[in-house]
Amino acid sequence: MSILTWIFGEEAIRRLPAQQKAEIRQKIDQLVHIGKTDDFLSLVPGGPFNYQCHHREARTIGEEINAMGGLALMMAVRQTIKRKLSDVMAEHLDHAWKGIGDWQP
Repeated sequence: MSILTWIFGEEAIRRLPAQQKAEIRQKIDQLVHIGKTDDFLSLVPGGPFNYQCHHREARTIGEEINAMGGLALMMAVRQTIKRKLSDVMAEHLDHAWKGIGDWQP
């Protein structure tokens, strides 16, 4: 990771218009909250988790990010989650987003 990325964030996010950038930052904040409180995966379905044990809200956010910027934007958000939470949480997000757009865990 370059120093510019560390300071200013992922390039795919930096290139967005101001309004979309604000939306993505809000979605990242939501994902960080989910990661800290619920995780993106569960051992059993129910509550915030679907029948595949993926966090429903995290998947909805992933679908919205995909609609805004496709795989490149999803990857940028994933890298941000990795930086803000951990490698393990980013891997959990990988699996929660399975099947959204061109995403491949």
